[in-house]
Amino acid sequence: MIGTMFRKPWALVLGATLMVVALGTAAASPGNAVIDEDALSRAVAFETALTSVAESVSPSVVSIQVEVSRPQNDGIPFFFGGQGRGGIVRGGGSGIILRSDGYILTNNHVVAEASRIDVRLQNGKSYPATLVGSDSATDLAMLKIEATGLPQAEFASSERARVGQFVIAIGSPFGLDYTVTTGVLSAKGRGGIGANEIEDYLQTDASINPGNSGGPLVDLHGQVLGINTMIIGRGSGIGFAIPSEIAQRVAEQLIQSGSVKRAWLGVSFQEITPELASYLGGSFDGGALINGVVPNGPAQKAGLQAGDVVTAVGDTQIREGHDLLRTVLRHGVGERLSLEIRRGDEVKNLLLVTGERPAEERAAVQGQGAQGTGMLGLRLEQLTPQLRARLRYEGDGRVVVGAVLPGSDADRAGLQPGDIILQADRKEVASVGDVRTALRDGKALLYIERGGQRFFKPIASSK
Repeated sequence: MIGTMFRKPWALVLGATLMVVALGTAAASPGNAVIDEDALSRAVAFETALTSVAESVSPSVVSIQVEVSRPQNDGIPFFFGGQGRGGIVRGGGSGIILRSDGYILTNNHVVAEASRIDVRLQNGKSYPATLVGSDSATDLAMLKIEATGLPQAEFASSERARVGQFVIAIGSPFGLDYTVTTGVLSAKGRGGIGANEIEDYLQTDASINPGNSGGPLVDLHGQVLGINTMIIGRGSGIGFAIPSEIAQRVAEQLIQSGSVKRAWLGVSFQEITPELASYLGGSFDGGALINGVVPNGPAQKAGLQAGDVVTAVGDTQIREGHDLLRTVLRHGVGERLSLEIRRGDEVKNLLLVTGERPAEERAAVQGQGAQGTGMLGLRLEQLTPQLRARLRYEGDGRVVVGAVLPGSDADRAGLQPGDIILQADRKEVASVGDVRTALRDGKALLYIERGGQRFFKPIASSK
């Protein structure tokens, strides 16, 4: 591969930097315009490395065209084209050849709802493709074309990738086939974006645009570090790719069975802020704060509770919530995991057997109830049957935030009307008085339910 020719890309980058300095000095002194030939040769070598990678990888990259049949819409124009009594909407993306016998990996959002999928190779040949399977949780899909002897992509380890290293994106942005852009790997482990159920992205400043989706993000050895999937705002310079370790695991299962089974704990979690840490007891050196436990799920059966902080899974230390997600996803369904948790000032070890992650993890989580009246800017109400019906709330909470005074401590804490208060300072809330009691010292750790999600929220008096 290309890596055997250039085993130290950092040296090439250093050379390119020296060349810029040398040329800049020469330009500043017209009378002494001497070009550093050594710096120039290093820059040319780096340029050659980039072009060689592009030439080597491009044959394993494909352009994907899709057609989506839209139903009759009574003459209302479609946003993406076609109008009147239905029509065909056309779009596209990119993909990589995973196996020489015609298996192609791309993004689920590229082919979702497609009535026709065509794949075009770099040599100009086109093939109709069938959808083998898809995984909406990671936004990946597997296609199959009837062809053999295809040049397949090679994967690198995204776990060993280093922030700051050079990367190359190849794809078909705006339908412009085999466009090559360069940049650096600007971050790893990005999540919390809200685009997909499972988020653990590589971030890059290599230009990624509509149509790049499903194409590869490769290193200077020409190996795939990730599958380009998303941008944040056009022209922002921030793009995201699904890490190769996740992509490979999903791809193998899609080829074998057309679907994906992954390990599941049955919890939701949030990050520990300094404000939260002061309420949880003990000194925290990181961890994932459990804010919800699915009834009868693996975590509940193992004894895990809302408010526990997971600090280790086996020998793997958990520094933040996404560490927990990444660690669990490396394991299979039915595996036994040893969890180290903090519960107040206690350290406990729990044994948990992973379950199978539901297709849509929207299950309700355990909790308790709450209500209140105007403390720290809160106006709380007891949940009556009539109020439950109006709020369409069927949970076991008993107190709801009726209003939040603008500019108050409750407002600064991020509380909102309609929030259900389940606990106050780790104690179940059955009445407004329970919240009032917790707030007597001017602060409390509240356990909130909002829109089906549960989380901890500290509130304190600013006076």
